[in-house]
Amino acid sequence: MTAWQELEQGRREPPTATHLPPAAPWPGSWQPLGARYRHGADGSNGTNFALWAPGAEAVELCLFDEDGVESRHPLSEQTFQTWHGYLPGIGPGHRYGYRVHGRWDPWTGARWNPAKLLLDPYARAIDGEFTGHSACCASVRDWPEAEAADTVRDNRDSAPYTPRGVVVHDDDDWSNDRRPKTPWAETVLYELHVRGFTMRHPGIPPELRGTYAGLAHPAALEHLTSLGVTAVELLPVHQFASEDHLLRRGLTNYWGYNSIGWFAPHGGYCSSGTRGQQVGEFKRMVHALHQAGIEVILDVVYNHTAEGGELGPTLSLRGIDNAGYYRLGRGSRGSRGYADYTGCGNTLDTRQPQTVRLITDSLRYWAGEMGVDGFRFDLAAALARGSDGVDMQHPFLAAVSQDPFLSRVKLIAEPWDVGHGGYQVGNFPPLWAEWNDKYRDTVRDFWRGARPDVAELGYRLSGSSDLYQRGGRRPYASVNYITAHDGFTLRDLVSYNGKHNLANGEDGRDGTDDNRAWNCGAEGESTDPAVQELRARQLRNLLATLLLASGVPMLMAGDEFGRTQGGNNNAYCQDNETSWVDWSLLAEPQWRRQRALTAQLIRLRRAHPVLRQRAFFSGQAAVPGGRRDLTWYTARGTEMTEADWYAPTAQLGMLLNGDAMSERDQHGCPLTDDSFLLLLNGADHAAEFALPTGGPWELLLDTADRGAVEPLAARSLRLLRSDGRE
Repeated sequence: MTAWQELEQGRREPPTATHLPPAAPWPGSWQPLGARYRHGADGSNGTNFALWAPGAEAVELCLFDEDGVESRHPLSEQTFQTWHGYLPGIGPGHRYGYRVHGRWDPWTGARWNPAKLLLDPYARAIDGEFTGHSACCASVRDWPEAEAADTVRDNRDSAPYTPRGVVVHDDDDWSNDRRPKTPWAETVLYELHVRGFTMRHPGIPPELRGTYAGLAHPAALEHLTSLGVTAVELLPVHQFASEDHLLRRGLTNYWGYNSIGWFAPHGGYCSSGTRGQQVGEFKRMVHALHQAGIEVILDVVYNHTAEGGELGPTLSLRGIDNAGYYRLGRGSRGSRGYADYTGCGNTLDTRQPQTVRLITDSLRYWAGEMGVDGFRFDLAAALARGSDGVDMQHPFLAAVSQDPFLSRVKLIAEPWDVGHGGYQVGNFPPLWAEWNDKYRDTVRDFWRGARPDVAELGYRLSGSSDLYQRGGRRPYASVNYITAHDGFTLRDLVSYNGKHNLANGEDGRDGTDDNRAWNCGAEGESTDPAVQELRARQLRNLLATLLLASGVPMLMAGDEFGRTQGGNNNAYCQDNETSWVDWSLLAEPQWRRQRALTAQLIRLRRAHPVLRQRAFFSGQAAVPGGRRDLTWYTARGTEMTEADWYAPTAQLGMLLNGDAMSERDQHGCPLTDDSFLLLLNGADHAAEFALPTGGPWELLLDTADRGAVEPLAARSLRLLRSDGRE
């Protein structure tokens, strides 16, 4: 049975029926945390519930029948600060939550309120959504005295407006799954949104669009495999909630960077239900991608939760142990306020052992039981904050690096947060790769003509050794990207100078103003042939620069064939055609050619190890008198001097010598390859380039489509190859 057939069969399986338990839970076990279904050999079955809540005075387990009627079951057992109980007869598909009793004293961080139904942080599936109702707030948000609003407890029941956890099976068989295990140096990342990538794909059945099953469909897989990417980096798939200010405007948090369930696949992306079916459908999606040779990287948000600031909803951690999970003591409300290093109202306190445990338990669950191959950590600097700033010896980083399982998966940091000292590009320890925004900014500036010299460009093209060579890291520590979900698409980058975000409902205040974009002479879409030709050339320049540089390239879904957001550079709340990939663009010759070029460049990269080296260039020859492994040239054909690097220029030649590689194959033999010469002209005028010796040179690419005609056209590049034979 193929992975696709398994996924289809899984979609049709109904959730397991359950019946109500006795009123009093059995003692059960304090570990593992969460709701764990147990099926005995004698036919007995039930579920053990365990919740860490050290400061609570009482904990009630709340079960919901098929009509949504709630029954409450006090947990009388407490072991090592964990409340627990076992309920016979409760099995997969049953919905539950908690009510936690305790002091109401916001000045000391105590915000217990049993009127609020709470999600289990370890829930493996979640049914329902946060509706934005004010009854979900533990305090009276509209209290007349605004400054003190968070100190007055709201005693309305939140249950009608909040999601519930779901008990699930844990018995999926992964024995036939084969992880691709693509080496870092051979990785090509492709950032996509599960819903946005599949919603408009004509080859995916309508009922599967926007879902995990849709991403696993052969039509979606065919695009990924024919393009040649080795890994998909999925925008958040942990259960998330939309902020109430978006819900009031009729919008939603489309990107999903607002997690509320770190063990639960987001139910909105499941085609077959939210009573546990999302777990099986996600697993079968991973298996289908693995069968296609594609790894699965999750974009994970552990730096903050959907509970927001002091006046935000109480959905889970705030009501379980506010002071134990969040960093307190900052902000306008003094000691009862939240430290906000994320820009989202709160920051998880990874100085606390239980918070580190929650995150690492989640990571192990997804990497182990859910089969994923790695993680990209949103605002990772916030996770490494100690009491005095960002600390690269932080307990969280230490916990991951010493974990025998997590230390073997791919780890990618977004190496900054919004707090003081939060910009940490180049500072994460070995094992970690990083999103390299210096690469993004340098390449954007070069091709729009905003850089006075090429010194920075040399570092970025050769793997950013200035950032990553310290501490034994490699070129693949640099995740090179030009566009990502946050910002312009590639097509918009060459079509707009400024953002056009009015549809977000924030009067254009949202989204960065530092776009480093150039519209090529006309704002927005243009029918001017000269503008169109220049934009097409700039797109080819950007794609070629990305895929020919040392490091790990990351494409954003749809950039290979001209996806546009109409100039919106912050489409986080646009769950519509603005954000969804428009597959109809492939009917246009221009975009088919661009996609073909992207695939060609990826194939070239895969075929030639000199283009994806595992070690930094030394600038030395492999043998006495031979050429160096990397040589830089001026347009005159002379080797770059120190003065040349900082002189005003927009031309640069880069020669990669395939006979001087420092790498060896699996048998210990030296690797050799063809040599490649990359010529870049970022100026607004043509440039004569004198070719260095070492040819003859075969032209592989000219982004100006002029062939070998001299001179090199304005704002264009050429790639030439030599096998070293006369």
